[in-house]
Amino acid sequence: MTAPAVVEPWTKRADVPAATEPPEARGLGRDGVRLLVSREGGELITHARFRHLPEYLHEGDVVVVNASATINASLDAKREGARGRPAEPVELHLSTPLPGGTERQWVVELRRLSSDGALPLLTAHADERLRLASGGMARLVEPYRPTGRRQPSSSVRLWVADLGLPTDVLSFAAEHGAPIRYGYVPRRWPLEYYQTIFASEPGSAEMPSAGRPFTPAVLTRLEQFGVQVAPLMLHTGVASLETGEPPYPERYRIPPATAEAVNRARASRRSVVAVGTTVVRAMETVATDDGRVQPGEGWTDLIVTPERGIRTVDAVLTGLHEPRSSHLAMLEALAGRAHVALAYEAALEEGYLWHEFGDMHLLMKA
Repeated sequence: MTAPAVVEPWTKRADVPAATEPPEARGLGRDGVRLLVSREGGELITHARFRHLPEYLHEGDVVVVNASATINASLDAKREGARGRPAEPVELHLSTPLPGGTERQWVVELRRLSSDGALPLLTAHADERLRLASGGMARLVEPYRPTGRRQPSSSVRLWVADLGLPTDVLSFAAEHGAPIRYGYVPRRWPLEYYQTIFASEPGSAEMPSAGRPFTPAVLTRLEQFGVQVAPLMLHTGVASLETGEPPYPERYRIPPATAEAVNRARASRRSVVAVGTTVVRAMETVATDDGRVQPGEGWTDLIVTPERGIRTVDAVLTGLHEPRSSHLAMLEALAGRAHVALAYEAALEEGYLWHEFGDMHLLMKA
């Protein structure tokens, strides 16, 4: 079977079956979602449940997780109407603090309300003001254009905003905001449904969802199997579902103990499993050419591609990503395009569910 024949049906998909609600609402425990297990270079695809994850790992392996907690990043806002027209209700999505900016400067996305859910609002302009709850205000300063990124002035999705709030940003969001959700999730769910068992420091605009299926029972079994769990921090910004841009700069922190655990596992030829593409991005940012992970913190604008490759991990545990998602390039860097397509075709055939409340994929090197 040639690679194009494998890849073409998947990449031409216009949509995917989405999980429209948390698994708990479907009568499942968090660890009851499905787990597709695939290994580079082999056509054997295994279908399991997430609770079976420890059975695919070995003593001495290290599972690296993202301990960032999700914030209520979606704020109700009113866009001032022009020429006497009434104010338009919109959503303002907090993404990240502005790198190098003040505490009140954040990167934000505006979304227009519609019957199909909130859609990107691309017609805002500099100096526009939006009214928020409790007398808060957001002023759009300029389009957000990280170094080296081009963004047409007629189609601006992300803005630098100056936030005038009665409290600090995270406190305001905790009181007045809600979790970000997209059209495939028709109703609101409390923030607790968007937190992982590892969440310890608020900062992610959207849930580091690869960690969501972990439960105390799964962690206990990992410990019994001799598998170590090591945390790091990467605060995620808003996703780019509609336009497929590469990821923007995000804040990360890798503790010395986690770097040591990863390096020890690699030295003893044990597997390092990244729970989510955020973990891969953080560790690859601080990796040396030979794959050693160094402790550190800061902002990363790294984009992992097949051409660059992956140096630090042997497996990625992640959700299922849309055909136009930049995350797929990272998976292809680990296992190759043909294998990723093969695994995704199997997921489609078996009715796996996509997105943050959906099923999981354990992708391993040969």
